[in-house]
Amino acid sequence: ISGIAWDHVNVFPTFENYLQQFEIFINQIEKGGMLVYNQTDTNVRNLAEQSANSIKKYPYDSLPHVVENGKTYLLTDEGKIPLVVFGAHNLQNMAGAKWVCQLMGISEADFYEAICSFGGAGKRLEKLAETDTSVLFKDFAHSPSKVQATVAAVKNQYPHRKLLACFELHTYSSLTPTFLKDYVGTLDPADEAVVFYSPHAVAIKGLEAITENQIRAAFQRTDLKVFTEPEAFRKFIFDQDFKAISLLMMSSGDYGGIDFEVLKN
Repeated sequence: ISGIAWDHVNVFPTFENYLQQFEIFINQIEKGGMLVYNQTDTNVRNLAEQSANSIKKYPYDSLPHVVENGKTYLLTDEGKIPLVVFGAHNLQNMAGAKWVCQLMGISEADFYEAICSFGGAGKRLEKLAETDTSVLFKDFAHSPSKVQATVAAVKNQYPHRKLLACFELHTYSSLTPTFLKDYVGTLDPADEAVVFYSPHAVAIKGLEAITENQIRAAFQRTDLKVFTEPEAFRKFIFDQDFKAISLLMMSSGDYGGIDFEVLKN
């Protein structure tokens, strides 16, 4: 279990109900089985430690690493190992994967040899384009914890570049007014932050209408830019000066039809 952050509110209407699903999962592990879990997540750690199931428990934290000139390196007994992926979330997942591999009989040396070429999953901090001074990432981030982790990861990787973080409210959860408050502070690491949403999409999902003021209040960022019209958003993006900038596009949608192939060029 890599983390527990409330999501899918249309299926799990309360956090307690959402948390219960992970408790059920842990209790269903066969006797003598193994649970690898992220001990930095308080909810995960509490469920794992409090479970009375007769299983072996293997907690993990982030792997030791360093970021140098926009590149992340693992710190190992064999020296520094360059990685393609980056960010605290990826480094934590990597530690969990390392435990799983070792429990399956894969040596630490073989793991390190393979992990240095791992490019990550599609739409998860997926690098679409890069120059000497700028970079464009596309990410599926939608829940508050994922948005926060993704924005922080890009800023930490390129601390001396302006970070323009764009986020589309697209999922059922993100478009629910009572859930919006959980996004507070998630865009704070960005130098400039933008939120796009479609009132039409809200209506189609049969949800209560949300306003720009509600969104600004939820993120609690006075300089937040909010767009509801695809053309206005596209104009804003393509009018940017792409020098010394990290552009992060977070959505499970497409911002009303933006052409990422054109943006890449």
